[in-house]
Amino acid sequence: MAAIVESPPRAHRFTRARYEQMVAAGIFGANDRIELLDGEIVEMAPQKSRHATAIRLLERELSQAFGAGFDVRAQLPLALEAHSEPEPDIAVVRGHPRDYRDAHPQHAELIVEVADASLAYDRGRKLAAYARVGIAEYWVLDLAGNTLEVCRAPRGEQNLDRRVLRAGERVSPLAAPDATLDVSDLLP
Repeated sequence: MAAIVESPPRAHRFTRARYEQMVAAGIFGANDRIELLDGEIVEMAPQKSRHATAIRLLERELSQAFGAGFDVRAQLPLALEAHSEPEPDIAVVRGHPRDYRDAHPQHAELIVEVADASLAYDRGRKLAAYARVGIAEYWVLDLAGNTLEVCRAPRGEQNLDRRVLRAGERVSPLAAPDATLDVSDLLP
C-alpha cells in the first residue's frame, strides 16, 4: 500500500473576480472595512478622526493640484492585478468618474496612504504591491511622525527613490509637475 503524504495547510488565495462575487453576494457587511491584497482579504482598522481629516485635506489639495483630466478618488477600489483590489486612501487616476462606471481603474498616477496604525503595512505590503505594478509615485502620510514619505522609481517590489519630507517642505507630483504642495497643508 502506498504511503499517504500529507501536505501542510495553506491559505486560499482569492482572485479579484471571486472577491467581487463575494462582495456582490453580500458576504461582507456595508460597514466592513476590507480590501483584497495579494489574494488575501485584509481587514482594515477603523478610522480615527485625524486619519479622516487627512484624507479630506489630501482630496482637496490634490484635486486643485491635478485639475481637469484627473479624478481624485478617496477609498475606492483599484483593480491592480488578478489577486489585488486595494482601496487606497487616495488614488489619482486619469479621466473622469464616469470613465470607471463599468470597471475600477487599473492604474493610478499617484497613490497616497494615510498611516497611523497601518504604517508598517503601508510601508511593506502596500508599497510592494504598488511598486510591482509600476505605480510611478506612492506617498505615505505618516500621522505619528508628521511626515510625508515620497516613493518613486518602482523596481520589482521596491522604490529606488524614497524621500521623507517634513511640515514646511514642498513636493510636486510627477504627473502634475507645475503644482507644488506644502506638506503642512496635508497634515491634520
